[in-house]
Amino acid sequence: MFIASPEVIDTYLKAIPFGESVDLAKLRSDLATKFNADKTCPVTTGIYLRIVSEAAYEEFKSGKKITEITPFWRVVNPKMNLAQKLECGIEFILEQRKKEDLKLYE
Repeated sequence: MFIASPEVIDTYLKAIPFGESVDLAKLRSDLATKFNADKTCPVTTGIYLRIVSEAAYEEFKSGKKITEITPFWRVVNPKMNLAQKLECGIEFILEQRKKEDLKLYE
């Protein structure tokens, strides 16, 4: 089982093109494949996704442009439990997903 890191999650998210989204299962599957593992730990993936998401939002609040932060909303959708826990709130995620014409609830 592969245990990701915040850096690995951040790199993955930054590679998702504008206007595309990936669900959490695909993220975990892709990482497992990349790192030659059977699967990726769901618990640590969720924890690190939250860390990366919160860090990106902090950068945004500090004045970075939306295009300069990690696009966590391409994985985090409003229906995920994680979305409700993030400081940015569901509305921020909805707004970013709308701007990229992503499905609002995957």
